[in-house]
Amino acid sequence: MILPKERDPRFITIRRGGTLTDADHHLLGLWAAACAEHVLHLFEAEQPSDLRPRQAIEQIRAWTRGEIRMSDSRAAGGHAMAAARELSGAARHAAFAAGQAGVVAHVAAHELGAAAYAIKAAQAAVPKADADTAGRRECSWQREQLPEQIRELVLDDQRLRNDICWRVFDC
Repeated sequence: MILPKERDPRFITIRRGGTLTDADHHLLGLWAAACAEHVLHLFEAEQPSDLRPRQAIEQIRAWTRGEIRMSDSRAAGGHAMAAARELSGAARHAAFAAGQAGVVAHVAAHELGAAAYAIKAAQAAVPKADADTAGRRECSWQREQLPEQIRELVLDDQRLRNDICWRVFDC
C-alpha cells in the first residue's frame, strides 16, 4: 500500500474540500509522468508490443492540458497496472509506475506511487549489489525534475510516506 490511511488535504483539490489547486494538481501529474517515463524502457524492452503503460503516461499529460477527462486518464492508469500483473522485476515496477502516473488525475497522492515504483524499477534493473546506488540515483534524478511550485509539498510527502513506500526516498 502506498497511500496513507488518512488523506492529506494538501493532495485534495480545493473544490473537494482540500487545499490543492488545479495548477499544482497538474504539476503533480506531469512530474509523475516524467518519473514513469524515465524507466518506461524497462517495460518496453520486455513487452515491446504492449502500449498500455506508454498510453497511461500520454493520457495523464493530455489530462493536464485539458484534452481528456479525468476518468480517461484514470482508466489508462488502470490498464497500465493490468499490464504489470503478469510480470516481475523491473518491467513490472515500470508498468506500475506508469499506472500510478495515470491515476494522479483521479487521486493526486498517487504521484508518490509513480515515483516509488520508478525507483523500484531502477533498483530491479541492476545486480542486487548495485540496487541501493541505482535507487538513490533515480531518487535524486526525480528530485531534480520537481517544479519549484510543488517541490516542498512532494519532499514533505516523501518524508511522511517513506515507510509505506519501501523506504525508497532515502536519497
